[in-house]
Amino acid sequence: MEYNPSRNREEHGHPYVGMWVTKDGYIRHELLSNGRYDEARGQRKSAYQGRYVVEGNHIEYVDDTGFTADGDFVEGILYHAGMVLYRETNINNQ
Repeated sequence: MEYNPSRNREEHGHPYVGMWVTKDGYIRHELLSNGRYDEARGQRKSAYQGRYVVEGNHIEYVDDTGFTADGDFVEGILYHAGMVLYRETNINNQ
């Protein structure tokens, strides 16, 4: 995947920028407005970091080691690599 920040709609109003978490809070993806992400797992902060590109409702990740993954946003939920993540502000409503 070639990183192209203009495809990522970097403005702060992008609907997917922010924190996404599993129901138990163990995995936390922070999608930053500059096209970077930071993933925490349990007590391990910044377990994975890299860049991402969103096209429509599809997200492609490339971590800093070159590992790639993808996911899809469906009705306000992020489905990624067998995980289900919710916007942090909505986690208590699930």
